[in-house]
Amino acid sequence: MGDTGPCGPCTEIHYDLAGGVGAPQLVELWNLVFMQHNSPPGPSPIPLCHLSVCLIPVILWGASPCIPFLAREKDGSLQPLPQRHVDTGMGLERLLAVLQGRRSTYDTDLFSPLLNAIHQGCGAPPYSGRVGAADEGHTDTAYRVVADHIRTLSICIADGVSPGMSGAPGCWGLIWALNPSRLVLRRLLRRAVRFSTELLRAPPGFLGSLVPVVVETLGGAYPELQRNSAQIASLVSEDEAAFLASLQQGRRIIERTVRRLGPSDVFPAEVAWSLSLSGNLGLPLDLVKLMLEEKGVQLDSAGLERLAQEEAQHRAQQAEPVQEQGLRLDVHALGALQRQGVPPTDDSPKYNYSLRPSGGYEFGTCEAQVLQLYTEDGTAVASVGEGQRCGLLLDKTNFYAEQGGQASDRGYLVRVGLQDVLFPVARAQVCGGFILHEVAAPECLKVGDQVQLHVDEAWRLSCMEKHTAVHLLNWALRQALGPGTEQRGSHLNPEWLRFDVATQAPLTPEQLRAVEGTVQKAVGQDEAVYMEEVALARTAHVPGLRSLDEVYPDPVRVVSVGVPVAQALNPASQAALQTSVELCCGTHLLRTGAIGDLVIIGERQLAKGTTRLLAITGEQAQQAREVGQSLAQEVEAAAARLSQGSRDVVEAQRLSKEMGRLIDAVDTAVMPQWQRRELQATLKALRRRANTAVRKLEMGQAAQKTQELLQQHSEGPLIVDTVYAESLSVLVKVVRQLCKQAPSTSVLLLSPQPLGQVLCACQVAQSATPAFTAEAWALAVCSHMGGKAWGSRVVAQGTGSTADLDAALSTARAYALNKL
Repeated sequence: MGDTGPCGPCTEIHYDLAGGVGAPQLVELWNLVFMQHNSPPGPSPIPLCHLSVCLIPVILWGASPCIPFLAREKDGSLQPLPQRHVDTGMGLERLLAVLQGRRSTYDTDLFSPLLNAIHQGCGAPPYSGRVGAADEGHTDTAYRVVADHIRTLSICIADGVSPGMSGAPGCWGLIWALNPSRLVLRRLLRRAVRFSTELLRAPPGFLGSLVPVVVETLGGAYPELQRNSAQIASLVSEDEAAFLASLQQGRRIIERTVRRLGPSDVFPAEVAWSLSLSGNLGLPLDLVKLMLEEKGVQLDSAGLERLAQEEAQHRAQQAEPVQEQGLRLDVHALGALQRQGVPPTDDSPKYNYSLRPSGGYEFGTCEAQVLQLYTEDGTAVASVGEGQRCGLLLDKTNFYAEQGGQASDRGYLVRVGLQDVLFPVARAQVCGGFILHEVAAPECLKVGDQVQLHVDEAWRLSCMEKHTAVHLLNWALRQALGPGTEQRGSHLNPEWLRFDVATQAPLTPEQLRAVEGTVQKAVGQDEAVYMEEVALARTAHVPGLRSLDEVYPDPVRVVSVGVPVAQALNPASQAALQTSVELCCGTHLLRTGAIGDLVIIGERQLAKGTTRLLAITGEQAQQAREVGQSLAQEVEAAAARLSQGSRDVVEAQRLSKEMGRLIDAVDTAVMPQWQRRELQATLKALRRRANTAVRKLEMGQAAQKTQELLQQHSEGPLIVDTVYAESLSVLVKVVRQLCKQAPSTSVLLLSPQPLGQVLCACQVAQSATPAFTAEAWALAVCSHMGGKAWGSRVVAQGTGSTADLDAALSTARAYALNKL
């Protein structure tokens, strides 16, 4: 799997598709890797296996006296593995191809219905299975791409992952861990759109029309597909339409930019980036390059690579809980500093701030001397030049270096006497007791220079607000869940705070609300925050004192809310049981009122027994409460409309869609989590009532129209007619009820709509198949009307547009009579 780690040879089980006749045509079915050794970098005598669907993940087995099980270390040596196993995987589609006697997985019944639907829905020739050079025009490749991608998209969306930029939907996507699966899906969808429109000449909305075929094929194994089929089709269609619109806009931008270029100019990387998936329009970069090649224009590839690296760094900084790396001092650099007798950095000035009479904070500056400079690769140098990024070691600093879950300070420094040249400081980090500042040098900087440091005050203050809020949150959780509640970790930056807590069960909405209330009370009282360094031994037996399972310095800093540290540490006072008292090296507010407010906007289970909370403070928190109140009013109004009842199907369907819209809004809004959970439960019940009302009205309407049609048509093998239905769902129900009451009759109904569209639904009697299929019948009629159709052998539906319904009915009758 790599240069180091568990490894070993493999054995593969193959099947001869030729059946022993002529040249073998082998397909690998099963692969087993015996963890033994790993080849060094370069050509390997051991086949490396790329596995398909893993049906049997691990087989444990006993040791053999003659076969050692080894792992390669960094120095190239092999060491026996303490545990031995066989890694094994079997390809599901490959196995199916063998069982069905097919040479390709795309010829199995997992794919053939999709490939047929693709042919019916676009203007390309039928799929013929060509590959490589034989596939001129890449038509068959496009078939396979579209079929594969629409299956992937449907399954993932049914599982709750929708195409989009990285991050899960809603507030989690804004400020929680990156979720690359959403971006992968977005790329897959755009690739499918490109192949379907450019190579298969598919009409707009084509991909969404394939979703029912996926549901029909895989819905038995994945029932979530059946439950969410409409949502999947809608989401795919919306994203497809948005991409096609972006494609047109991108073409116009490229045209305009190319006209401004000189004969030898390259296409600007910034413009290409703005068109890309990481930019504004979401076009794949390979498509942008292809469009430029068609115009004979070269792209600034070096600039594009630079922008991609910057984007990757930005995403890494936003990811959580990824630790920012930046410049670091390795063991050799630290050893050199110790040999030189350089003392650890004095960072006590980071606590030098105070409250002004106006209520604002005043942060002092700090003068320091440059002790050492480091290049980006960690080499110690005496000076750095203009434009260099470097590591800066000072004798003292007022910058908070990231530790204890609090984000690093940022700001700038100036050389003493040269106040007009700012050296931006991106971050500070602790390296073996030394504080290393990551600096961009606009001018020369050398060892021995005297500098003055200025922290970004707004950034620091926001971190102080969040850190004090973390302490109050920890205290409030103990109040709500009991004194045995333990913190599992935290992280904060100016935008949000994250808190992990050990819990026996997920927090209830009532508990979440109570926790917020406890924090709000402390904030409203504007309590003083006391901080003091004390001997570590004084904290050893204080009841209620909160600390993590860490090694603390001696002396240690104690942070106490509302009670002076000396009183809090007095065992007889029991003060630490009544308020927040913690060991902490972070920077904090001097009074709690500056927090303003705290709202828990997210909560999830990290693992069994551990809950992760996400919270915001201040103005953001107030905005979240306003959003929650607004959505609560919308839900209340929707419930009132539902209680009034619906008189017809259209109104009931409108209410059902409104419930769906509100569910999406509540799921994704930045709002109090306790309120989100309550509204989600309310909306779930309301949508169930709304859908029940829709089904009831549709069934009643369908029953009425069924009786009318049975009275109009005498018993026979065929019913072809028009009937008005307010939706395709109602029309399908009419067809099903007709066939239920007349089992030997095949039925096709058309329903003209107010705006010229014609709905179509049909069902073929069981006795008429397989020569006569509903899917082909609907396709023949809908193609006549310039539309499309989908379905199965028994039941199908479609849409079209025609002013001559009689001709469409004649086509339907003629087709059916020819097959019967």
